[in-house]
Amino acid sequence: MEIVLCAKHVPSPSKYSKTVTRQQRIDLLAELGHYLRSGGDEALDQTIQLAYLENKWFTEESTRKALKSIADSFLDRNKLTAWADLYFPENSASSAPEVPLSKSIGLVMAGNLPLVGFHDWLCVFVAGYRAKVKLSEKDKRLLPFLVKKMGEWNAESWAFTAFVGEGEFLKEYDGVIATGSNNTARYFEQYFGRYPHIIRRNRHAVAVLSGMETPADLLALGLDIFTYFGLGCRNVSKLYVPHGYQFEGLLEALHEYRELANHDKYKNNFDYNFTLLIINNIPHLNNGCLLLTENPSLEARIAWVHYEYYDELSDLEVILNEKKEEIQCVVSQIALPDFPVVPFGKSQEPSLLDYPDGVDVMQFLRNLTL
Repeated sequence: MEIVLCAKHVPSPSKYSKTVTRQQRIDLLAELGHYLRSGGDEALDQTIQLAYLENKWFTEESTRKALKSIADSFLDRNKLTAWADLYFPENSASSAPEVPLSKSIGLVMAGNLPLVGFHDWLCVFVAGYRAKVKLSEKDKRLLPFLVKKMGEWNAESWAFTAFVGEGEFLKEYDGVIATGSNNTARYFEQYFGRYPHIIRRNRHAVAVLSGMETPADLLALGLDIFTYFGLGCRNVSKLYVPHGYQFEGLLEALHEYRELANHDKYKNNFDYNFTLLIINNIPHLNNGCLLLTENPSLEARIAWVHYEYYDELSDLEVILNEKKEEIQCVVSQIALPDFPVVPFGKSQEPSLLDYPDGVDVMQFLRNLTL
């Protein structure tokens, strides 16, 4: 059976130029959602295995979860139509262009999670532009496979995606969306600064606890911490807890995720970080699969979460607002005036309108049209 080995195996878009309407694009995406929800096929299974062989963080469980989240949250026909209508209503002057290749958007994708850049690609596809995609070496199998699968249903859809080969640079684009670390963002600013752009830096998820959470709440919080091994910007890396907070219940609930310690890369990080704490005599809490230390930083190592005490919620809101540019989302049961709050266990299930860093990608694309 033929499978996609890497981006270069996706047919060149230059040979396809027939118009694919917005409705046809949405129908294709809905069909992709159905394909993923049904479990895919042998070719998808093999692609998932290849992705894992090249990046051991991409376990089958993690990749399947990412695919399910994409299918459920992004690839529903009604959701897609309502979302697209917010920006490009059909039969209006601002409707999405129906001629492929009218504009090209460069996408520089991260590779920390399976298909972490899918939402950016989706925005460009629905808007009717061509995506010129520079994949991360850590995640070079999955998106080309999905693009190829859609091309099997409608070959004209290939006109909307071009993958930049290894060692090649992005060129001939009308705008850029680039995701990286704080360090790489500086280079992105220099390289792409003269073009319309969205450049993303490091962000982190935080959780605000009251001490009144149930064991079920704390177990759900574990999903926000441990899903994808904690490697994503929507993974909780920092806890805010009231003074006097008792950690025993939290540690007990999170111990249910102890099987993560069976994963070699996670276990190696846990052991290394635990050794650092011991050697440096840093006070910490340890339940066998997670390390907790008091630290004001939002950024924590793998298998490690920081915590910080607060007195009054009003004081905490000041602290959070000071760090607003570092925060991707807030997980809590407590209402916070300046932050939309994500329920426990839902941080890795963003909707179509949950744009990374709070920057509206579809509005950015619409502005290019206007």
